[in-house]
Amino acid sequence: MRIVVDRDKCTGLGMCEAEAPDLFEIDDDGSLEVLDERPPEEKRAELRAAVESCPTEALSIAED
Repeated sequence: MRIVVDRDKCTGLGMCEAEAPDLFEIDDDGSLEVLDERPPEEKRAELRAAVESCPTEALSIAED
């Protein structure tokens, strides 16, 4: 699985970081940094919670 970010939609609110702090970080300038683009399977529930919490729907999971 791979984390996909639509940078045009992301506003840096940080809901993803709150749900999955080991996968996402909001920088001081408000930009999103993905800390692990291809997280292990055991992080799926955490990642799904982050995706579902995003108010701008900027995050998704790609299966590859």
